[in-house]
Amino acid sequence: MNFEKALDLLKEGIKVQRKGWNGKDMWLYYVDSQYWEIGKEIPFDVGKIGNKLSSFVGMKTADNKFIPWVASQTDILADDWVCLECVYVC
Repeated sequence: MNFEKALDLLKEGIKVQRKGWNGKDMWLYYVDSQYWEIGKEIPFDVGKIGNKLSSFVGMKTADNKFIPWVASQTDILADDWVCLECVYVC
């Protein structure tokens, strides 16, 4: 599938990955800002922004870490995205 469909699935809470990724068991997941504890202080000053934490797409890496992810041009234009939790063909 293309990135647009993959992004829609991410927003539904479904993990996605590219077939072409070399790392074992790498995938993306959408972390919605509502998951953050309401009222919890963050450990640094973000100035006028306050304590607002935004939603982001994170990646589970091959070395078993979870990090923020930024799409490359190749990722955005790729048609080899697959969903990990679909029981049907996406």
